[in-house]
Amino acid sequence: MSDLGSGDEGLSGSKYNVANVEGSSSRNEFESSVKGGSGVEQELATKMLQIQSKRFYLDVKQNRRGRFIKVAEIGADGRRSQIYLALSTAAEFRDHLSSFSDYYASLGPPNTDNLPEDGKLKSEMMIKDYRRYYLDLKENARGRFLRVSQTITRGGPRSQIALPAQGMIEFRDALTDLLEEFGANDGGRFKGDLPEERHMKVDNKNFYFDIGQNNRGVYMRISEVKNNFRTSITIPEKCWNRFRDIFNDYCEKMKKSSDSITAEINLPTSSNSLK
Repeated sequence: MSDLGSGDEGLSGSKYNVANVEGSSSRNEFESSVKGGSGVEQELATKMLQIQSKRFYLDVKQNRRGRFIKVAEIGADGRRSQIYLALSTAAEFRDHLSSFSDYYASLGPPNTDNLPEDGKLKSEMMIKDYRRYYLDLKENARGRFLRVSQTITRGGPRSQIALPAQGMIEFRDALTDLLEEFGANDGGRFKGDLPEERHMKVDNKNFYFDIGQNNRGVYMRISEVKNNFRTSITIPEKCWNRFRDIFNDYCEKMKKSSDSITAEINLPTSSNSLK
């Protein structure tokens, strides 16, 4: 979304509305799963803000990696964009919104004849794991707005939303409501990337190794699939080392037993020794 289309000058006054839009057609316009193969996700809550000509959806979601907030923007022309925030990042963003709002309130009226060269009035940056967020309060010929850009350090496209400056307080308050209900931290959950699933095939059986996370911590689910029948076991991460040691012990004992049998087979017979 260009900066030119993101300003708030000359548009109608802001309107704030919080509603549950579960299952609505407008909700389905932009809904999609979280990128990165995070598995099935569950929606816990949603809020909608109508700020000038834009709609913003704040969705609290949960998948095997934990809880997060998806912020989606839909412009008057139907264009959409979205960013993802861990709960701890959302709390940091909320605090930045307060400081940006205070700074915006201290500014005088816009002066189109004396705009900053790059349009930036105030900037901040947030870092969360492999994601970086750039917060830029900007001004162009159409007004002032907060652009929030999300980048992934290990590669991937940049995504961003543009929030009219007059709506920063309303946005902050809606975000605060969600954080008060679902917590402003990541709950001690594993914050890194969980390993990707693995698969192997043995004869007519398929084995799947999936790493997941729930309120009790990280776990591994090992599934055996044969003729459309699946059986699974779940191993908590805290006992993986012990599980590995037992498995290795069996592997070593089987190898010793196999080597012993092979050695016996290869022993020279008495007749051969007489020769």
